[in-house]
Amino acid sequence: MSFVSRGFTGRRRDDANDPSRVPPGQYVTDDFPVLSAGPTPHTPLEEWTLAIRGAIDKPVSWTWADFQALPSETVTVDIHCVTKWSKLDTVWTGVAVDTLLEGVETSAGYVLAFGDGGYTTNLPLEDVTGGRAWIAFGYDGESLDPEHGGPARLLVPHLYFWKSAKWVRGLELRDDDQPGFWENYGYHNYGDPWQEQRYSGD
Repeated sequence: MSFVSRGFTGRRRDDANDPSRVPPGQYVTDDFPVLSAGPTPHTPLEEWTLAIRGAIDKPVSWTWADFQALPSETVTVDIHCVTKWSKLDTVWTGVAVDTLLEGVETSAGYVLAFGDGGYTTNLPLEDVTGGRAWIAFGYDGESLDPEHGGPARLLVPHLYFWKSAKWVRGLELRDDDQPGFWENYGYHNYGDPWQEQRYSGD
């Protein structure tokens, strides 16, 4: 089995695009390529939970029904993959991380997002708060497909898309910055597409 899934490069779109929306080194595609490390998990919704844990006084968690009952938002954002494709005006529905963290007291400065299949990725807490990140369960008016991270994935559109962890099951709030899966394989610790922070040292 291949370490990563095939078919994640996408077809280049040749029409002119606003260069202010496309980071350097990227090309625009209408496809939604798939890049995953390992097989696609399929967790039954009745077994699915989402947790906030780590540097907090009391961990919190939601069942799928609890999560669906939270206030949700529909947002239109551009996304940028480290493999150099960008997809503009993508439409997602999800729960803001700010909503999940309401009432949570923490000294943490970092988040380690974790998901089914053992995937993790690290982010500064400020990059998933202030209206900058969501736990998305819908895409383009439909339920989020498992191949794209369903039933729910982290959505952090201002960073390279590997930071938007698929099949997310929780956020671990941390006082220290612990590199995640791809970061341990040499990807950049932060991943700003506008700075072309693809790999360690960029």
